[in-house]
Amino acid sequence: MEESEELLTDMKFKEKRGMAPPRASDPGWAHGIMVNGGRQKIKCKYCNKVMLGGGISRLKQHLAGERGNVTPCEEVPEEVKVQIRQLLGFKVLAKLKRLNKGSKNAASCFPSREEIDDGVHRVQNTRRRSFQRKGKEVLESVTKKAKRKKKHPFPTSFVAQSVNQNTSTIESIEQADRAVARFIYQAGIPISAVSTQHFQQMADAIAAVGPGYKMPTCHSLMGKLLDRSVQDAGEYVEELRKSWEVTGCSVLVDRWMDRTGSVVINFFVYCPRGTMFLKSVDLSEISESPEGLLNLFDSIVQEVGLKNIVNFVTDTSPLFKAAGTLLVEKYKTFFSSVCAAHCVELILEEIEKMEEVKEVVGKAKRIVQFIYNDVWVLNQIKKRSGGREIIQLASSRYFSIFLTLQNIFSLKNHICQMFTSGAWMQSNLSKSGAGLEVAKITADPIFWSKCDHITMGTKPLLSVLQFLESEERPSAGFIYDAFEKAKDNVMLAFNQKESVYLPYLKAIDHVLLKEFQSSLHLAAYYLNPSIFYSPTTFVPSKVIQKGLLDCIEALEPDITSQVMITNNINFYEEAVGDFGRPVALHGRDSLAPATWWSLYGTDYPDLQRLAVRILSQSCTIIQCRKSLSVFKYIYSKKKNRLEKQKMNDLAFAHYNLQLQERRLETCKTRCSIDALDPVFLETIGANMEDWVEDVEALEDEPQRWVDMKATSQ
Repeated sequence: MEESEELLTDMKFKEKRGMAPPRASDPGWAHGIMVNGGRQKIKCKYCNKVMLGGGISRLKQHLAGERGNVTPCEEVPEEVKVQIRQLLGFKVLAKLKRLNKGSKNAASCFPSREEIDDGVHRVQNTRRRSFQRKGKEVLESVTKKAKRKKKHPFPTSFVAQSVNQNTSTIESIEQADRAVARFIYQAGIPISAVSTQHFQQMADAIAAVGPGYKMPTCHSLMGKLLDRSVQDAGEYVEELRKSWEVTGCSVLVDRWMDRTGSVVINFFVYCPRGTMFLKSVDLSEISESPEGLLNLFDSIVQEVGLKNIVNFVTDTSPLFKAAGTLLVEKYKTFFSSVCAAHCVELILEEIEKMEEVKEVVGKAKRIVQFIYNDVWVLNQIKKRSGGREIIQLASSRYFSIFLTLQNIFSLKNHICQMFTSGAWMQSNLSKSGAGLEVAKITADPIFWSKCDHITMGTKPLLSVLQFLESEERPSAGFIYDAFEKAKDNVMLAFNQKESVYLPYLKAIDHVLLKEFQSSLHLAAYYLNPSIFYSPTTFVPSKVIQKGLLDCIEALEPDITSQVMITNNINFYEEAVGDFGRPVALHGRDSLAPATWWSLYGTDYPDLQRLAVRILSQSCTIIQCRKSLSVFKYIYSKKKNRLEKQKMNDLAFAHYNLQLQERRLETCKTRCSIDALDPVFLETIGANMEDWVEDVEALEDEPQRWVDMKATSQ
């Protein structure tokens, strides 16, 4: 024990003296520059801060965000911060592990779980206490300053490298895999949990501590650890709040109903820097009337701040729309609109009701049901298609249906080959009623022709949904143009044949005219330089001008500022001054619209502020992964006041951890994480489960999922 404390003392002394590994071996040198050739004076590559004294250790503390000896770096990429934090923490822990290897008292270096939970652990040596606190903070790897553009957030590079280089046997790795699997199966944890960033971080942290690590107790998980997660989530929220004064924000109202009919409203707040979860409310506790919802919405306005809100986004239900309208009429300083993604979903629902479409979708569904209810058939299809899934899961039912239909058509050759192969003809399934039915569908050229026809008509709408879900940039400045282009592309897909494209356009216009009318979207369309300055894209109209004037009056209540904005708008239209700089011309398409205004609109501050706030908004409700188990746990009716607060804390941590992770993911990464096996109904939820359920029992012997061969793409 004394030797451990001597090691810690020696390490601290070296840090203070700036002693560090040679430049070639310490990863910290990749992120700093020596000033005047001295190793005690180092400049950070990201924020250009110069560290005086402390050497490379001080730079790593700066990059890791450790407070005390140096101020944290505000510009360091998140993946670099995480790597440096792990490097600092794992090096210290590794030395302790080597020191205590083979000793029966190795565990005495760490307080027992009971001592931590009860808060009675006392350490007389201040250096040791400081080290343990720092080591714990490093291992938790809390993401505080993540940026959406950062890629490949997990697994952590430091740990992945050490795992590849260690001497672990294949047998020990398999034992670890089986232990993880047993835990997940026994506890009933969703399989999708293994794809989250925090699952890998948990594994890395446990591996760093080594054998003998005791998992947290239920008491600590619902006690101090939950409190710490809520505190971390609160810091993330406060980081986002700081930007609201400049960019404004959009309140997103997400209504979710479980299979028992219980309805919960989740409130999120969006700004370009990220989305935060605010709170959840059980709808059964609210009067189900526009007036009852108005009181709830009003409380959210007060919590977020009236001056910060630009857009209040609800779904398309009449009750929520009416409450949103009442809210806007009360304050008149922001706008209420319905979710653009919900509108596209309604359009697809209208299209699905067409007789031709309904017939084709029904036959496609029968094909999928047959394939996904027989292991041999599914293996045959995957063998031919390189492991591709037929079902394409998305955030909503009709989005999933038409993506799946599109995918079925792209797999036409593989599907037809399977149902005409010798193996199929020799199987008992080919003689069954279900097999004969599905084989007949796949052999029908009219079915495939209609499938192609429907795919062409819906593909432009699916592109709108994919843009909305990409979250690459605020959607308000692009959504009006996206719908206009979707209509144009539908007409082009059908070679301008009015009799063919008209039913699709009628479905689009019917929903948009009824649901999606907002001055905010019109003004954002006008103020988006990538659209406005394009002669082939921007189409001026009185409706757009009126939308712009509505926004000026609502978002800028001062009449003097209103006059200034209307006087200066002409400079934007004619690209005068900074608007006409060569770099501004280039930036029209390459920069986010709000960023473009922040750079080139400084001569007209009132107009600039208005444009930035309008173009920084979202027009769609974010889709977080929802867990039925968490839903039931959080919203159980049998709770006292203290228990209810704990459940609220759990929801706050649950959603904000997801949202922090989303900031680190690219759209492609997120899609790969969410693309899970459609055989599992838990993965599909209510969207597509009827597409894989066994409508009529197949005539062969019961199939086992484990018989399905793993086929890689």
